[in-house]
Amino acid sequence: MRFHLRRAIEQDLPFARTLTQQAMSHYYRQNGLLWSSDGFDVAWAGRENWLICNDDVVMGFISLSRDGKALYIRELHLLECCRKQGAGTWVLEQMAFKARVEGLGFLRLTVFKTNPARRLYQRLGLSIVGEEDGFWRMERECRALTSD
Repeated sequence: MRFHLRRAIEQDLPFARTLTQQAMSHYYRQNGLLWSSDGFDVAWAGRENWLICNDDVVMGFISLSRDGKALYIRELHLLECCRKQGAGTWVLEQMAFKARVEGLGFLRLTVFKTNPARRLYQRLGLSIVGEEDGFWRMERECRALTSD
């Protein structure tokens, strides 16, 4: 498997929106939340978005933001047929590396409490650091790369 990231463009928005809605609709219903395509589109426009690929096949996408302390994974979704192939692990490790390269101290994300992906996040070093309603806030410390 040759995973890589390709910067998402405007034409990738419908794919990302549909994938997110399909992947998250169960969790939204479970938590009494309403899906908003317009809200997703506004968030997409303000984030750094990448397609997760295996050779020429698009497997999913990741959406990022950052502040002075952390790189935030805002969305990370894989097509159901592309799960359990190592792409999620690969992407998370790439994001931890990206945070280090950028000199950010943490990789952070929020996950629904009932989402089994939480176990993957914990295996890869993200710890639960807080909770909010139906969500866990998770983070992994990322030591900045130094030039010495």
